[in-house]
Amino acid sequence: MSIMDFFAARSFLILFAVIALALLIMSIRVANQYERSVVFRLGKFNRTAGPGLYLVWPLIEWQTKLDLRTITANVEQQEGITRDNVPIKVDAVIWYRIVDPERAVIEVKAVSNAVVQVSLTTLRTVLGQHTLDEILKDQDTIAEVMQKSIDAVTEPWGVKVELVQMKSVEIPPSMQRAMAQEAEALREKRARLIKAEAELDAAEQLRQAAEVIMQNPAGLELRRMQMITEVGAEQNTMTIIMMPSEFVAMAKGIADAARTVAGKA
Repeated sequence: MSIMDFFAARSFLILFAVIALALLIMSIRVANQYERSVVFRLGKFNRTAGPGLYLVWPLIEWQTKLDLRTITANVEQQEGITRDNVPIKVDAVIWYRIVDPERAVIEVKAVSNAVVQVSLTTLRTVLGQHTLDEILKDQDTIAEVMQKSIDAVTEPWGVKVELVQMKSVEIPPSMQRAMAQEAEALREKRARLIKAEAELDAAEQLRQAAEVIMQNPAGLELRRMQMITEVGAEQNTMTIIMMPSEFVAMAKGIADAARTVAGKA
């Protein structure tokens, strides 16, 4: 072998090594712990790579990288008619994550947009199946129904819907005024019932007091004197009252008896 042939062969080997090293460097890929890469070889699914270091050979392989963390998506405001024919506007929030990267790439195009669109249609459908009172009072129950309905559609796409929540519910101003009037009427009703119960309790107490006084009529006069004393103390006025003769005689007898006992002592 001549010297020229030797150097040519050596140059070819060096060139081959450089090309191979360049291809190896170009093939190196890194996926984070929360990422997976769906790798296709010549148009066919080959493998799911990651996390960590892996290779994707140039020209014959290409990848689609997906985030497996929980994704929060806003469902834009939807206007619908409730079952009792009330127009309302509702917007919601959905939490979902990809559990099968292969199906999320192969079975549906733009999986995030597909999940949001399914949420929009489901929200409109659910609004028409419930009354306004149910939507306002049982939002958690309705959100759970939505979550199960959306998850049933997205399951073949390798997507798990974890939670759905209604963010706001808007009702027409006329309906708001009607609901405010209804709430005011209910509060007035409760106030009247409480007042009536208080009057009933007071009447029962007065009845019991009357029964006690009937057993000892003198107690009525003592109570009247006590009330007069309280009125005089509060108003700072002179009050002239008429006293039954029986009460005066009884009081005089008590006083005479007390003087007699004191004289004997």
